[in-house]
Order: sequence, then structure tokens, then C-alpha cells
Amino acid sequence: MRIRTIQKSDDTISDTNTDLFCFGHLENSDTHGKLNDADSHFLGSVKKAMDLEKFTGESNKSVLIYGDNSIKRINIFGLGKQEKLNQDKLRVLGAKISTNANNMKCKNISIDAESFKLDKSDNLQVFCEGLVLGSYEFLDYKSKVEKSNTLKTINIHGNIDLMAMKTGQILGDSVAFSRDLGNHPPNILTPTLLAEKAKEITSNAENFTYKCYDVSEFEAMGFGSFYGVARGASTPAKFFIAEYNGGGNEAPFALVGKGLTFDSGGISLKPGARMDEMKFDMCGSATVMGVLMAVAELQPKINIVFAIGSTENMPDGDAQRPGDIVTAYNGKTIEILNTDAEGRLVLADALSYVVDKYNPSGMMDFATLTGAVVVALGDKCSGVMGNDDKLMSEVKSSADNSTEKVWELPLWKEYSKDIESKIADIKNLGKAPMAGTIAAGVFLKEFVGDIPWVHMDIAATAWGPTEPAYQPKNGATGVGVRLVYDLLKNRSK
Repeated sequence: MRIRTIQKSDDTISDTNTDLFCFGHLENSDTHGKLNDADSHFLGSVKKAMDLEKFTGESNKSVLIYGDNSIKRINIFGLGKQEKLNQDKLRVLGAKISTNANNMKCKNISIDAESFKLDKSDNLQVFCEGLVLGSYEFLDYKSKVEKSNTLKTINIHGNIDLMAMKTGQILGDSVAFSRDLGNHPPNILTPTLLAEKAKEITSNAENFTYKCYDVSEFEAMGFGSFYGVARGASTPAKFFIAEYNGGGNEAPFALVGKGLTFDSGGISLKPGARMDEMKFDMCGSATVMGVLMAVAELQPKINIVFAIGSTENMPDGDAQRPGDIVTAYNGKTIEILNTDAEGRLVLADALSYVVDKYNPSGMMDFATLTGAVVVALGDKCSGVMGNDDKLMSEVKSSADNSTEKVWELPLWKEYSKDIESKIADIKNLGKAPMAGTIAAGVFLKEFVGDIPWVHMDIAATAWGPTEPAYQPKNGATGVGVRLVYDLLKNRSK
């Protein structure tokens, strides 16, 4: 069950009928507004309960009070000190509220906007993101569900910005959609289905055009690098592009995603342990798809190109071999040293195609590209690399705004020597075991020309992290969707 509706309510306390009414309370502050109204409605029992629990509004503390037939429960959440209350804390609070409400089997709840400081638009947006993300669950393949979320409707009481509320819910839903894509099993979520989902989104929205190319067209298109990866798969590879024209005549911003719906490693076969997690190797494309969904709903005033290369990487009699040499779309030849370094090969053609056909004003790509980034940075942030300081600064600013942390790694020219091949232009591995993430970055740099570009390696953040509270308990995280939409929103101003 997903939250269906987040809406504004003008009901007074006495007119409200709800399973749970939630209030925020700053540390060591006086009660006021609707919390005082609730105390009066319940004949002073609210303040008595706060006193009994010695509740002062400390962060991570709360008080639960049982009410009557109209307001069944009241939950007061400590906001901590005013100067330490930030937007990520509000996003976390939103997640905790929806999680608690589902644990109580609430169907509808009410939230007091004033006490949570939701009269500020940015605060309201992130709070609504948290409400949606805290309620996320993935139960599509459970034949018998013993416990499922019940929360359907959230009423926010007070003077609020309706567009901020809508944006928060849409971004939350878009991240949830991205998570769903990552969590589907690879026998269901094939490249064909991924392409169909993109077509469905664009066909039901304004200002979009959509194109999809089949693997049978790759050689004629000059996609020698992508085709090499796709050769071993029995499920047909797809390359699809959605063009969004929400701006004027300016060049579009491009988003490119790696969509390996399953990665066995190919002939350079991976170890069997945890190979099931290689269904998550399409999470770069899931990021792009999540942003696509948000853009379709919110229609920002900017032109955007969404491009995804999707295939499986499988061993087969016709599969690519270590030692092969392929020619990418931009004419560069690539020596294949390891078929498990395949994501960069798919992106090589996707990036150079987008550069050639669209000449974008800027470009980002997203990929679960290297295990090395897990070692270098752990799962607390994504690795980023790029060729343009201004775009990198925009990405870092949006990372701060969305609290989707990133850390920049260098792409110094000295690293480019590590991917030089003796018999081709470049090779698909660096100087192992050193700087594996950077080696992948300088490889991709060969295919973006002079276009301002940032690469985001999400191999450590795309699945697994369970903190803070708006992260899922397991599975795909939908990383990057909120960051990228913030960047696009800022570029559309």
C-alpha cells in the first residue's frame, strides 16, 4: 500500500476525525496553536502527559497520547533546538511519522503544519518527501502478505504552499518508482520492460517525444561498444531516448543511465556469492527513470534528454571475449581486458551518441560502475567526477540541498595513461588494483568531448544503506533522483 493522498485541511481540532494527530514541539518551548486547542479538547490531558513523561521537545523523543472516537491518538515529536532544526531532520521526521502510523495501522492521519514549521515551502516539500519514503515497501512478489502498510490519506492542517506539498509527494513517489525498478527481479524487469515503462510515462505526459532502438540496429548505428556487451544475452538489448521540451530553444541538459538488468560478468564470470544482487546493476537507469517520472509530473521549464542503454551481460557462445577489440560510436577503438567492466562500454556509445545528436548544455551519467568506489568511499556518499568546475559546483550544491552526499574524485590527465592500450586506442581496465573508480571515469571522459559533464558512481549507494529513516529497510534506494531534480529546477530558473 502506498500513500494515495497528501492534502490540505482547514478543519479545526473539534471538527477533525483522524486515527492520529501529529504535532512538533521545539525543545523547552511553550505549547501554542493547535496543540493548545488539542489540550483544551482533551481537558488538559495533553499537557499532563507531557509533564508525566518529562517531555521537553528533545530531538528523537516523542509522546503518544490516546484520545477519543474523533481523534484516536495524539503524537508529539521533539524537534530539538530551533537552531539545529534543518530540512533533513524534517524529512526524517516525515518518514518516522508515516512509519509509526503504519505500525499503528492508521488509515488516515493529521499533521499540524505550524508546529512542524511547514509554513515554509522548502520545509513542507522535504517533509512530504519523508512522509512518502517512510511508507515505502516492496511486496510485489509476496503470494501472502501478513503485514502491509495501511496509511492512505494524510491531512496537513494550516497555512501551507500547495505546490510545495505536491512537489514533495511527487518527488517521494518518483524515488519510490526508482526503488521499485531496482527491486524487480531480472526475469521480470528486462530491457524491453524498462523501455516500455519509459514509453508509458512519456506517452501520458506533455512535451515529450520518445524513441527506442533494438539491438538489431546497433551495428548500423555504430554502437560497436554497446553491441559487444549485448551479444551474449538472449533478452534483446535496448537503447531508448526521451526528449522533454519544457524550455525555449536552448540546448538540452542530458541524463544518461546504465541499465544492466543483470550482470553475470560475462565470460569474465563473477563469483557466485551475492550474484543475485547484480539485478541492481540497472540502478543508474532507475535514477534517470525516477527523474523522468518527476519531470513528467512537474513539467519544469527546461529542455532535457533522457538516454538509457539497457542489456544483460551474460556468458554465451557468441559473447564478447577478453582480448576482443570493438569500435565505439565516436570511432575510438577499445581493447576488452575484462568483460565484467561492461557498464563503461554501454555508456561509451550512449554518451557519445547524445553528444553528437543533441550537443547538450551539460550532461550527467549515472552508473553502478565500480566496486572500487565502495572501498574508497563506503556507502555514505556517491563518487563524482567531471570535466567542468561549474557543473560540478551545481551538482555539489544540489547534493547539499537534497542531502544526497557526493564526493569528488580527480580526473587528472596522468590517470589517462592508465587506460592506454598497446593495440587499440584505449582499454576497458586501468592499472589494477589502483584507482579503479578513477580509471572508469577517465575512460568515460573519452566519450563526452567538450560537453560539461559529471559522472556519478552509485555502486555503493544504489542499494543497501538503511539510514536515515527515509531509506528503505532493504533493497534499492532510488539514489540521485532528488539531487538531480533539484539541479534541473535550479537550471530552469
